[in-house]
Amino acid sequence: MPSSVHSYGVLADPNDPLLDLALDLQWAWNHSSDEIWGFISPDLWALTHNPWFVLQTASTTQLDAVHQDPEFQQRLQTTLSRRRNIYESPTWFATTHPNSPLTSVAYFSMEYALSEALPIYSGGLGNVAGDQLKSASDLGVPVTAIGLLYQRGYFRQVLDDQGNQRALYPYNDPTQLPISPVRNPSGEWVRVLVHLPSCTLILRAWQARCGRVKLYLLDSNDPANSPASRGITSELYGAGLELRLQQEIALGIGGWRLLSALGIHPQVCHLNEGHAALAVLERAAAFRAATHQPFPVALSVTRAGNLFTTHTPVPAGFDIFPPDLIRHYFTRYAEEQLGIPIDAMLQLGQNSAPDFNMAHLAIRGSGAINAVSRLHATVSRTLFQPIFPRWPKEEVPIHHVTNGVHVPTWDAPQADDLWTEVCGRGRWRGTQEGLCDRFRTVSDPQIWAMRGRIRNDLVHEVRRRLTLQSATCPLHTRSVLDPNVLTLGFARRFAAYKRPNLLLHNQDRLARILTNHDRPVQIVVAGKAHPNDAHGQSLLRNWIDFTNRPDVQGRAVFLADYDLDLAQFLVQGVDVWINTPRRPWEACGTSGMKILVNGGLNLSELDGWWAEAYTPEIGWALGDGDEHGDDPAWDAAEADHLYRILETEIIPAFYTRDWNGIPSSWVAKIRESMARLTPQFSSNRSVREYTENYYLPAANAYLRRAEATGSLGAAIVRWREILDAGWDKIRLAKCEIDSSEQSHHFRLHVYCDEIPIDAIHIELYADPLFPGDQPFRLVMEPCRELTGITGGYCFDATVPNNRPADHYSPRVVPYHPDAAIPLEAGHICWLTE
Repeated sequence: MPSSVHSYGVLADPNDPLLDLALDLQWAWNHSSDEIWGFISPDLWALTHNPWFVLQTASTTQLDAVHQDPEFQQRLQTTLSRRRNIYESPTWFATTHPNSPLTSVAYFSMEYALSEALPIYSGGLGNVAGDQLKSASDLGVPVTAIGLLYQRGYFRQVLDDQGNQRALYPYNDPTQLPISPVRNPSGEWVRVLVHLPSCTLILRAWQARCGRVKLYLLDSNDPANSPASRGITSELYGAGLELRLQQEIALGIGGWRLLSALGIHPQVCHLNEGHAALAVLERAAAFRAATHQPFPVALSVTRAGNLFTTHTPVPAGFDIFPPDLIRHYFTRYAEEQLGIPIDAMLQLGQNSAPDFNMAHLAIRGSGAINAVSRLHATVSRTLFQPIFPRWPKEEVPIHHVTNGVHVPTWDAPQADDLWTEVCGRGRWRGTQEGLCDRFRTVSDPQIWAMRGRIRNDLVHEVRRRLTLQSATCPLHTRSVLDPNVLTLGFARRFAAYKRPNLLLHNQDRLARILTNHDRPVQIVVAGKAHPNDAHGQSLLRNWIDFTNRPDVQGRAVFLADYDLDLAQFLVQGVDVWINTPRRPWEACGTSGMKILVNGGLNLSELDGWWAEAYTPEIGWALGDGDEHGDDPAWDAAEADHLYRILETEIIPAFYTRDWNGIPSSWVAKIRESMARLTPQFSSNRSVREYTENYYLPAANAYLRRAEATGSLGAAIVRWREILDAGWDKIRLAKCEIDSSEQSHHFRLHVYCDEIPIDAIHIELYADPLFPGDQPFRLVMEPCRELTGITGGYCFDATVPNNRPADHYSPRVVPYHPDAAIPLEAGHICWLTE
């Protein structure tokens, strides 16, 4: 067949469908094309799992040969046909919301974990972003993603002869990544400009296709930039405050400018953490430039279409910059692009401290905020309560969408086969309705046979990896692990709050558990410690030392360089996934969700997602549901509890077999966990929640405010100015209460001065009666004006006598039918003030 040179130097026909297939990252979860790449170069495919690299490395002779092979052509055509069917089939979004005004969601994240072939992630945040993009593609949600292309991703871990971690940073050669330059209609590479204090930064645009979703990546490594500027995107989460700020400028400001340059005009902007908070300023600046509205109006209009997802449970997780650094970088931007003084911009990110907090900017520039689990929402309301002074913690406007994982990315082939047999091929691309009931019909032998095959695959993969990791494996790898033994998994970032060494609290006891002759146990451990975290590295070294003990060799292994590829094998093959964070410091956690589809069970602290998922029928729990700080005595008690669960519950359940050799009680737990939790904690569910609970309302709110060049946004600004001017003059007085057996009747005098009565609500408020309940709120009705007093009114309300009258507190809060309270107006006045 004729050959020509592709723009990257790939020797292939530019119309060859393999090019299109290799640049569509759907292969990261739709494995129907795996055989194709293995057919071209089995060794290279096994080493890289990067179709684009396989294709580029192949010679024209190889490509010509495979194209002439009938078996290859049959596989290729089958793959292309299946892919075509997926893309041409009606999607959930198009079917469920056919007349929706939502046409574009801009999704901003600092990192994405889509495939090891595109290593621009470090951990949980990137995993969540990557899985959400994949589900957005599956469901047809119109998402366009924005990120950065790093010259070096997160570090790769190697262990020296003494078991110490070394950090390596391989170069991300763009020509070897499954991405392509973004070009305008004339063929010119799309570049956006961002003014920095010392230069104009040029950012090149790249595109990664993730099924139906496009991910645009910005890269500062343009030869026209200075050496310092070229290094801005040199590595993920670069060291130093100034470099971090430059990266966030590139992401937020550069990212929104790229969307404009491409003619993409999103109704919704989703900020996946505060790193991208500067996008709210650039979005407002763009609206201001288009409509000539002042910045407060532009922000009022655009914030309605912004969603901020917070992922951190501790203040230390926020990006905070000194005010002088912000002044240095943004004085000109604030004056020229926003039309406000720099002090006004600083106030958007400040609270009681002078430092500029990106999370605070995101809150003040968004129309909604969500945490990533139910418990994390409670924690976040405490963290952000100072932004809403005098408001009850329960009313701090943070809700939650619990994270989920993209099931097709993490399921083993054997699990996929079983789910397909029972629930159909397109089960993760729709509503998931009926999946639970259907999977509960699966028999014990089917489940147990699947688990045996997957565990066997894990054992062989561990042995293969240990062969390459010989420095930490003195035994011959063939004696490592047993495919018939209960297998525990523990893999995560080695940080103190994750308590990775809780299981090592009594090493001799753990060794006895592992080496029991009649009921042996084995454990596979993996994880990285940040290169600057000496304590984390010492925790990691403790595990390596333990696995080198002569009495546990072959039963405990540590695998180096924990990444997406290794994670897939672990979450597929382990029987029990152990997670021991210090509550409530794990915002959600998703590693334990990834085992669900494969029939693994969780033994976890009641933190993050497990706090809302756990019941005794589907796994095991550590902790009492309370917070204990870093109390060593509590850690010791929990370690003892962990050992006892293993000794008295998990191990006996696994090894108690019926006449067919099946542990029926264990399989019952697997079946219920798979049926109930797999759909519930999938990114299919979380993306549908984001779409229906946030994206659609945000799109409608933004479009209403943007009409007539922002007239509603301007009206909301005027309403807020009226509140600002007169709020201090509001008074509540003369509250009378008449109680009977059935009710309490409240009468209240309110003095509003010049604030219109329709700009506020007078309410009765009562705290929740029970934890987890919502507070009681009732709008009081005006019954008459007070004689001779301007702005004076009498209000009354009647409530049931199911609690004491002194539980209720009258208050005044802002009211506007199109505003989010207290997010957009945090004023509040209580009777006692």
